[in-house]
Amino acid sequence: MRGFSGSRGQPLSFFLSTLCLVAFITYVAWRNSRRYTLKDIRGPTSHSFWLGSTRSFQSSEKVHRNAKQVGDLEFQWAREYGPTWMVKGCLGEEVLWTADPRALQYVFHTSGYRFSKRTAAIETTRVFTGESILTADSVDHQRHRKIMNPAFGAAQLRTFLPVFRRSAARLSQKWKDTIQSGEKSDGCTMKVDETLSRMTLDIIGEVAFDYRFGVLSDNGVDNEFVQAFNNLFVDTLLYPSSWFIIFQSSWRFFPGPVLRYLKYLPYREYRRFAAYLQAAMQTGRTIINEKAADTEQGNKDIISILVQSNLVEDARAQLSEREILSQIATLLVAGHDTTASSLTWLLYELSKHPEDQQRIRDEIKAARANVEARGDSDLLPSDFNNMDFTNAVIKEGLRLHPIVPTLVREADSDDVIPLSQPIETKSGKIINEIPISKGQGITASICTYNRLRSVWGEDADEWNPNRFLGDGREKSSLGVFANLMTFSAGLRACIGWRFAVLEMQAVLVELVENFEYRFPEGVEIIRLNAGLMVPMVEGKMHEGVQMPLQVSVIA
Repeated sequence: MRGFSGSRGQPLSFFLSTLCLVAFITYVAWRNSRRYTLKDIRGPTSHSFWLGSTRSFQSSEKVHRNAKQVGDLEFQWAREYGPTWMVKGCLGEEVLWTADPRALQYVFHTSGYRFSKRTAAIETTRVFTGESILTADSVDHQRHRKIMNPAFGAAQLRTFLPVFRRSAARLSQKWKDTIQSGEKSDGCTMKVDETLSRMTLDIIGEVAFDYRFGVLSDNGVDNEFVQAFNNLFVDTLLYPSSWFIIFQSSWRFFPGPVLRYLKYLPYREYRRFAAYLQAAMQTGRTIINEKAADTEQGNKDIISILVQSNLVEDARAQLSEREILSQIATLLVAGHDTTASSLTWLLYELSKHPEDQQRIRDEIKAARANVEARGDSDLLPSDFNNMDFTNAVIKEGLRLHPIVPTLVREADSDDVIPLSQPIETKSGKIINEIPISKGQGITASICTYNRLRSVWGEDADEWNPNRFLGDGREKSSLGVFANLMTFSAGLRACIGWRFAVLEMQAVLVELVENFEYRFPEGVEIIRLNAGLMVPMVEGKMHEGVQMPLQVSVIA
């Protein structure tokens, strides 16, 4: 079993095998007691009781054979069965997959706290974020969100814009220096994802903690935290072994306290996540200790506002020290790699559509004329929001490349899932709702919903920012931004989505105003799921995540 070594591997393998056997017996008893089943819902054939259809799109051996890119199989199944289907998971579990707008609205909006995150998702997240808002149950989640909300209000976000602009300008200058030092002074091919990730880490350090990581200027590369974070998700989640998938699927049958010890297992994934969490906690303690004397002096970074908000709460509702440190670990992940990845995919699409780059530049030129006319020195949030086409490009990038392609939930009680698009069952019935039992697993296919033709039109698989311009472009209201599920939806939607959008606006404007992007010939980029949707070069998978683009300076 990958990740084990020496004599400890065999006893541990036997122990885990015994646990899985106990879980299997428990599962059989649980399945036989369920009121409803999904056996009449159509879906792909299961090739294995142990792995089900799961191995078709999660096992590394099957990636190129069955699904070259993340989402390929889901898109195929949606075309064949409609936007809701059943997939056999590990140990024969029936999992309901859906991209149906009404079903998603019901699960995430209408009944958000009645559909909990699945155990495997919670416990995996807990290993690298601790007791954070991402792992909190319904009651604790409300407590966490109430305390964190003031740090993400519109007024607060406006104070972050100068940091976004300065950081983007530093990245712009770094790219110019790189280009001018190369063989061709007007342009070169560079891996844009690397420096984008460094820039967003510097940004989250400054606006969230008033802390300078300094990684963009290369003076923070030896920082313990930076080392712990590098390639975190690729090293842990990209290619799970079959054994790990089966073991993880058994977690829902174990008591919560038992699963808290996952981080102590000598398995590579857990060691890597635990090392990151430890480094993030140490960084968090350093930050809080340095800021303790300044907290009451009106600091405007996110963690200072969070601490201030926490102090005014009733003692019973306050976040503990560990919970606050866990929010720091969460912000470093959620506010860093996600935005960098989204910007990477945006530049990828723009590199293939130079005409859209020029339309953005035209908007920037007009916006700067307005800034000059009113006597301001730089663009304001309202200026970014008024750049209709630029914002349409951002929305289209988030639509085609959702950073988290799926979300998983579990019904806390018997329920009925409504459908906006009826489906045909195996027995030939046409149904517009699906009764489910308590414990039913549900996978929301975000990447499939974001490409539904019934929502986005016949060209849903194609790049077309114009779909977000003009009247009647949004046929339903789902999610928190532009009818997209990219930031999730409802009660558990991403608390920092406005932060992310403003950051992308500021950075994209800087980078498109100063550079032109072309996609290099002979390169094929594929989308892979490593917890986040990451780009790799076909034929160079061993080189890891990368997005090489031809970048040239605009005179």
